[in-house]
Amino acid sequence: MSEAVKETKAQRVERLKRELNPWEAYADIQRFARGGWDAVPPEWLGTYFRWWGIYTQGDGVGAVGGKGGEGKAVRHFMVRIRIPNGALESHQLRTIADLATRHGHGAADITVRQNIQLHWVTLESLPDVFRALWLQGVTTVGACGDVTRNVTGCPLAGVDADELVDASPLVLEATHLLNGNPAFYNLPRKFKVSIGGCRAWCAYPEINDIGLTAVRHPATGEIGFAVRVGGGLSTDPHLGVRLDAFVPWGQALTVVRAIAEIFRDSDVLRQNREKARLKFLFLQHGWTAERFRTAIEERLGSPLQPGVPDDPPDDVYRDHVGIHAQKQPGLSYAGVAVLRGRLTADQMHAAADLAERYGTGALRTTHMQNLLIPNVRRERVHALARDLETAGFALDASPFRRGTVACTGSEFCKLALTETKGFARGLVETLERRLPGFDQHLRINITGCPNSCGQHWIADLGIEGKKVKLGGALVDAYYFCVGGAVGRHQAVARPIGLRLPATDVAPAIERMLRTFLADRLPAENFRQFAARHTDDELRALLAGELVEAVARDVASDRPPHGVDG
Repeated sequence: MSEAVKETKAQRVERLKRELNPWEAYADIQRFARGGWDAVPPEWLGTYFRWWGIYTQGDGVGAVGGKGGEGKAVRHFMVRIRIPNGALESHQLRTIADLATRHGHGAADITVRQNIQLHWVTLESLPDVFRALWLQGVTTVGACGDVTRNVTGCPLAGVDADELVDASPLVLEATHLLNGNPAFYNLPRKFKVSIGGCRAWCAYPEINDIGLTAVRHPATGEIGFAVRVGGGLSTDPHLGVRLDAFVPWGQALTVVRAIAEIFRDSDVLRQNREKARLKFLFLQHGWTAERFRTAIEERLGSPLQPGVPDDPPDDVYRDHVGIHAQKQPGLSYAGVAVLRGRLTADQMHAAADLAERYGTGALRTTHMQNLLIPNVRRERVHALARDLETAGFALDASPFRRGTVACTGSEFCKLALTETKGFARGLVETLERRLPGFDQHLRINITGCPNSCGQHWIADLGIEGKKVKLGGALVDAYYFCVGGAVGRHQAVARPIGLRLPATDVAPAIERMLRTFLADRLPAENFRQFAARHTDDELRALLAGELVEAVARDVASDRPPHGVDG
């Protein structure tokens, strides 16, 4: 008798998805909540819960604390709340604050996809958490899993004085089309969509599976969209491929659906969980922009209009921090830098109160893990600024505070190698203290493992979590990648061969930035400075001396689950 062939991980997950649409099984979650942890089967803990925005939470030591590249799960969950286009109302944020107090140890995190995450949620409390959110018009459905993740857009849609178009209605329509729709519950892997009408491209179309950016047709003046496909980071970074297509507003949703169907029906992407994102059609299966456009046209049954030039932004902040005029006469918005994206329940309550007192109750979350309050009368912005500072929010933030992003890290993530949130705070505070006059645009992205949930591949300074032995003990360390960029000068950051213990990272960055300030050319920014230096030179600037290059030590057998927000 021949031995039974063991299922691969991909085969097992694909079988589980065929057997059940988790969106139709909420009654099971209610039953688990009544029956306790022992009532939950492994397929729910490892797979199905994610369709409801739920991940098992790590024990604080990350991947080094468990087997098979994952840390040990504790009997608590991370719950991700989906915020389409980052649009929140005060009553919704107040409810999230109350849930954080009751179930999440008094804190929540804004993610790089405009979501808000709770931690420490128990199995028994899940139905109560869901019910409280639903009553306020908020959901966790589709925030995780092999589905369309939160559809993102410019948080200033409708109020940005310089936007080409308010694209938020399309974001909401795409959300309705793809999230919770049984036709799209079973995709090969996660699927990310951004639709933006602003000139700053703050929704990061370059790193989404679909990135629609508003563009004006030079011949007709019509506002439509340029299309990029196949963007994504993780262990194989790939910036989106621009298609030769101009998509009118009325066709945008149809094109989004066609691309989602191409992804859904690509059986070749279901063979290996590590190579299942849309970008691998380009990276491994020979697809080109022309072939992708043809595939869309076959789904549409008609040709797409030829593309027109778009205008990628130059080296600009995409965070909207500070006080700025809106397109509405007499109104302004206030954008605050939320260091590492972490908010206390008290801060959430304060932000909700201030949004009602000074604005219309509206708030916005951003891709840089920050928070905005729009619709403030211009004569009241200074009073709002004072009250925001009192609540612990930074309006006049340093480049370090504005430009630093951190993933969840080993505090809660089972895949992380390093703790990131506390490290990010310490790094920013140290750099602010050591370089108080630094005023240059700088993006520092911190990720706790190679999966790049902290987006280190598109940072000026991207640091990737590792472990090194120091004094016989394993300690947190970071590997440096330098020179990443999006927009007009898009580039994947260069791994420069330097790995340092976490305690040495701040002094290293300080050394490099002091040299940058002293030696840069007139009007030269950090991206340009890094581009004209070799890897060896950059490594020496950081280390303070010439050092041999070291490899990144990428884990080759661990599939990137992608717990990015």
